[in-house]
Amino acid sequence: MRALLISTYDLGRQPFGLASPAAWLRTAGIDVACADASRAPITDAQFAAASVIAFYLPMHTATRLAVPLIDRARHVNPAARLCAYGLYAPLNAAWLRECGVEVLGPEAEQELVDFIRSDGSTPRAERLPRLRFITPDRAGLPPLAEYASLRMPDGTQRRIGSTDATRGCKHLCRHCPIVPVYEGQFRVVPLEVVMADVRALVAGGAQHISFGDPDFLNGPTHARHLIEAVAREFPGLSYDVTIKIEHLLKHAELIPYLRATGCLFISSAVESIDDRVLSLLRKGHTRNDFVAVARLCRDAGVTLVPTFVAFTPWTTLDGYVELLDLLEELDLVEQVAPIQLAIRLLVTAGSPLLELDDIRRVVSPFDAASLTWPWCHTDARVDAMQAEIMRLVSGAAAAPREHVFAAIAAVARRYAELPAVVRRASAGAPVPYVSEPWYCCAEPMEIV
Repeated sequence: MRALLISTYDLGRQPFGLASPAAWLRTAGIDVACADASRAPITDAQFAAASVIAFYLPMHTATRLAVPLIDRARHVNPAARLCAYGLYAPLNAAWLRECGVEVLGPEAEQELVDFIRSDGSTPRAERLPRLRFITPDRAGLPPLAEYASLRMPDGTQRRIGSTDATRGCKHLCRHCPIVPVYEGQFRVVPLEVVMADVRALVAGGAQHISFGDPDFLNGPTHARHLIEAVAREFPGLSYDVTIKIEHLLKHAELIPYLRATGCLFISSAVESIDDRVLSLLRKGHTRNDFVAVARLCRDAGVTLVPTFVAFTPWTTLDGYVELLDLLEELDLVEQVAPIQLAIRLLVTAGSPLLELDDIRRVVSPFDAASLTWPWCHTDARVDAMQAEIMRLVSGAAAAPREHVFAAIAAVARRYAELPAVVRRASAGAPVPYVSEPWYCCAEPMEIV
């Protein structure tokens, strides 16, 4: 019995979603191989050697990229049993089963063990089991040197390792794919397990840890204990986290502490500066909250990296220009990856967005090819502007952010029929950023 675990895309990171189940399978005495298609092509020999092939689907991009691999696996090794796990497996359960793929959940480690040991019938776990987590096993994965690095303002680079301290999220943002799967639940990975994985990553060359939690402060006490332990054991190790705007306001006293313990930047899904849109998305913060957090982070000396879903059915031409103007006003131009200003709202299978009349009015029937509910803006100029900005950003990956921002602003003002302006030089200092070209918290249309 040999299992092959496959990752297709995980934001340029060595996939935790292979390392964790690999540890469970090896502990259970199951022979397992791991393959990351984002680093090297999967060969027919790898498919042929496996009796069970499991696809890790943590995001929409990964799911789309898995489609041709699923077809190849069935062609090369029709006797192999196929399954999929991760956040996007249950979201796309109907399509996956039509492809002959068994669907497991996002908390799938024990389910994978049971599936591989079974005779073809799948022992069903509870929807979100409470697992006794064990230390991930990264043996057989490409080394960290083959993954994204952290580019520092002084021109140096730091090797990145990624791990999770929690899973799921207790919030119910409408556009978030976590919500229909976790339904407001989250799971804490024990401190000793996270620390053991951090030690393994550092031994593998990591100089910076990226915590992949959807929200690092879902469990603030756990988070504080963790960063204290990391700083104590690895005083030179830097890290980054993702935290909601509302949590940064609620736990503002932690922001300087994060910086003091090595946090270089905090990603936060701001999504919009329009309070109506934020309310429709159930984000839990306002435009003023975002402005306040930007200032809190600047005062604490920690970089805030806002992410956006800049194009929604509610986006207006003037509103988009207003977003760009606010980013300039807050000196955040260097801190926003240009791709964040081109991202279009993704309406996936099972999305709570479909509760909204405004969404139902603009979507087309579900498209199995893209695994989305396609939508068109009621103002065709907005869709045309988004397409032009996406092309601009896609062709300027190596250009300075300030230059790309100026080009985006020129396009936006042209569509909004506003006069061109002479842009002031950015007052923001260079910031650390991840080298993966499409590194972002949402997904650009060109990939998905």
